[in-house]
Amino acid sequence: MTAPATAETERTTDTPTVDGDGRGAGGRRRFGVLVLALAVVVGLLLGYAGGLLTPRLTRPGDASVEAGFARDMSTHHAQAVGMGLIAFQRATDPEVRQIGVDIATGQQGEMGTMQTWLRSWGLDPTGSQPPMAWMPDGDGLVRNGLMPGMASPEEMAKLRATQGRELDILFLEMMIRHHLGGIHMIDGVLAASAEPDVVRTAQTMKNTQRTDLTNLQAALKRLRG
Repeated sequence: MTAPATAETERTTDTPTVDGDGRGAGGRRRFGVLVLALAVVVGLLLGYAGGLLTPRLTRPGDASVEAGFARDMSTHHAQAVGMGLIAFQRATDPEVRQIGVDIATGQQGEMGTMQTWLRSWGLDPTGSQPPMAWMPDGDGLVRNGLMPGMASPEEMAKLRATQGRELDILFLEMMIRHHLGGIHMIDGVLAASAEPDVVRTAQTMKNTQRTDLTNLQAALKRLRG
């Protein structure tokens, strides 16, 4: 039996190995490279002929559900990060501070993941589609330009201006609403996408936010007495 080509590269003898048809090891390697190159070329031609390797089919496009979700959820997460940092820096209750920093750091990491998707798909961080256009009922979910659960500029200003225990309670109330809206968006992409990375990450997001909701609601109940 002829030894594999990888084994030939480890031989230290100067005597060339000749197989049954008289071809040396170097010749066999060259022949193998040519066959591999030919196979790659044929595969590429077949792929393009069948439309299998075009960006439109192999990765989400600019108006796709996946791209819309990545862009909109990045914006949604950015507000949650801001809210979490306010709670971490100024909340009076230790548990609320911890919840705030956990949400801020976790969602910042998820934003990085979604922006990496867009870069790998060759897409810009922002697209031409309006917010929530990727969901069937998306238009009806946007209120005053805000996606589900998002706080208005006035509400964010109030959160920044509030002090003490009132801040703790307001943060919890706003974040509960924010997470409920985020989970609705996640359910939308889970129902529509078959992209493995997107589905896997979205499911992890949902599980994390459901756990957050349990903690947020328990803390709110405790602070309300």
